[in-house]
Amino acid sequence: MRTFAVLCAGFATLALTAGCGGTVVPSSSTSPSSTTPVSAPAPAESVTPPGPLGSAAYQAELTKIEQSMAGDLRALTRVRTAEGLIEAMDGLASSLNTASSQLGETTVTSRLTGVHQVLQARLRVAAASMSGSNSDRVELNARCGGVAYTSQKVQRQLLADLNSAIVALRKLKLRFGSTLPDPGPKPEDVRPSNGDVLVRSGATGIGRLRVTNGTSKDVAVSVVSTGQPPSKPHVMVYIQARKIATISRIGGAYALYFKSGSDWNAKRRQFSADCSFQKFDQSFGRNEGWQIDLQPTIAGNASTSEVEAY
Repeated sequence: MRTFAVLCAGFATLALTAGCGGTVVPSSSTSPSSTTPVSAPAPAESVTPPGPLGSAAYQAELTKIEQSMAGDLRALTRVRTAEGLIEAMDGLASSLNTASSQLGETTVTSRLTGVHQVLQARLRVAAASMSGSNSDRVELNARCGGVAYTSQKVQRQLLADLNSAIVALRKLKLRFGSTLPDPGPKPEDVRPSNGDVLVRSGATGIGRLRVTNGTSKDVAVSVVSTGQPPSKPHVMVYIQARKIATISRIGGAYALYFKSGSDWNAKRRQFSADCSFQKFDQSFGRNEGWQIDLQPTIAGNASTSEVEAY
């Protein structure tokens, strides 16, 4: 739980209070009257590391690596749940690390040394982006923007992580990355202007609310009439990071909700990434003036609680 500060009547100040917010060889059977010597197993044949690979042999190795990752790449595009997405990412991370290790055991001609090293490094970077350490963030974003949107964002990150190696290989007329998913272009930025009223419904009044967004994230503040769910706000206003906006003509008593994040989706009226959803624990009376500071502070006199996505 986090606390903020709130002031009533003539714009009293509400400020957030920092807080919660081997192999076994069977011996042959012998008769008691005969002895048959058992030969020791022949030593394993040593495997001679392949010599430096030229372009054609290296291309064959790249194709084999891509084929080995194809199943995990397809899985990334077919997920339907946040859990499925995390599982697909973990599987792909393992494949990427294995590919990097396999390349590390391969020697190439001097002409290919540079790009060979770059590819190994970028595969490791991509594996880190897919690793389980990012599962909490991925799960949160799936709750915000949906699984399909989040999966496409992960796919774009994969392409970005591998792009420099793919370009370098292409300059040497080598192919890699043909099996990578194509999520399409990144959606356009539709960030509303500061103070934009996104929703207004119901009777108006003389209530006013001045909101200072002292945080580093944009927020959408929802004035919700008493008894109504946050999905049906009386007024919703967009306030950019480090900006101030005043909501006027508020009718009746209300509760105050706010959600923050990035990648605003105008159709869903939600942030698609890094989102959080909170509600002020106190209620607000009709025809009153309030001043709210969304920057948590130790001296705050108003608390908030996390709520389900809306």
